[in-house]
This record gives sequence, structure tokens and C-alpha cells, in this order.
Amino acid sequence: MLRTPTGGAGHGTAPSGDTLLSIGAVLGRLRVEFPEVTISKIRFLEAEGLVEPRRTPSGYRKFGPQDVERLTQVLRMQRDHYLPLKAIREHLDALGRGERLPLPGQQRQRRAAETGPAPRTAARIGREELLAASGADGSALDEWESYGLITPMPDGGYDPESVTVAKLVADLGRFGLEPRHLRIMRAAAQREAGMVEQVVAPLRRHRNPQTRAHAEATTRELATLSVKLHAALFRTALGAHPH
Repeated sequence: MLRTPTGGAGHGTAPSGDTLLSIGAVLGRLRVEFPEVTISKIRFLEAEGLVEPRRTPSGYRKFGPQDVERLTQVLRMQRDHYLPLKAIREHLDALGRGERLPLPGQQRQRRAAETGPAPRTAARIGREELLAASGADGSALDEWESYGLITPMPDGGYDPESVTVAKLVADLGRFGLEPRHLRIMRAAAQREAGMVEQVVAPLRRHRNPQTRAHAEATTRELATLSVKLHAALFRTALGAHPH
């Protein structure tokens, strides 16, 4: 007997008698319209709650027609509207509840037409703002910069993610880990980022502008998967050490 998952309005169930497909068969159908989709992509969308296939007693995924249609909708919204997965999930779940809502991108376009485009703001913060948000002092920040843990932009500002980095470096410092000890983490992050860039580079150079735009969504998904893998491998390595 196949398990029917709970949760997720409008997906995860199939009427009795519908043909159930393996993940490989689903991939074949999706590639007619989305030639760059992979099995890893389908699994990632499942992990993010965008689709909930049934499972056989032996653990194999089985997809119904509604699952395939939902995956198609997700991929189209990513390709055509460049929406993040959270916005796509919320939109599809609302449709599953019978609500008829415009896509988030369409809402923004409508507001822009009515009020004019919003002014663009640079994604950076100043040095004083970084120090205040992280609770660090200037000398600590100078040291972190000297080891490449935090890098200012050419105009002297900082990426907002620098606040998170600063807080984590400070927290690790309370355990005796100094900036020089953390260079190995920076080097690993740079290698992982380089690997992701290598994968998405062909998409960025693609002649189709929609494919080039999709490179950003692909980058975010690869980054999420890489972080999850890194965390899992780290936990496995710690568990392998005798206590």
C-alpha cells in the first residue's frame, strides 16, 4: 500500500486509479519543457516542500498527475517570473485553498504602474552600522579583515551578510578559536562558491535572457544544498570521533 503524505494543500494526493510515476519517468516528462532539470532538482523541490510524492513500502518515490502538474508550475514560475521558492509555495498553496491571487511579481508590477518604480538601494552597510549590529569593536573588525574573514567593498561598505559572519566569529572566539584558526573555513567556503559558479557559468552565458535570469535561482538552490551537505558531513565527522 502506498503512503499518502499529510500537509500541503492541493498536492500530495492522487485520485484512485491515476497512474503513478517513478522519479525517472517524471524527469523525462519535465525535460520536454525544461531540458536542464535534473533528478537532484526534483529532490530539492521535494525537500523544500513544493511537492510531496507518495512512497512505496520500500521507500521509492511515486508521483501522481497532480504532482507532475505542480512541479511544472513551480519550474515555470521560476523560469518566467524568477520567484523564490517560498513565494512559489505560498502562491500554490493559496491556489489549492481556492484563493485566486496574482503572482507576487505581478503584484509588484501593478504597484509600480500605479505609484512609479521604487528607488533602488544598494545592498551594503557602513562600518559603524556593522560594528553596532555585531557588537564588535574596531580593532576586532580590523583583525578579521586582515585574515579575510570579512571583506569591505571598494566603496568601504560591507555586505549585510558580514553582520552574521562577525557575530559567528565573535562567538567562536569565546571558545578560544582565533581568526587565524578560521582561515580554513574561509578557504573551504571559497572553494564551494567556486564550484557553484562553475556550474552556473554556462547559464549566465546563455543566449536566452530567461535562462540567464534563472542562473540566480540555480545559484541559490545550489548554495542551499551545499550548506546542507557541509553540515551533514561535519556532523558525520564529529560522530566518527571517539568520545
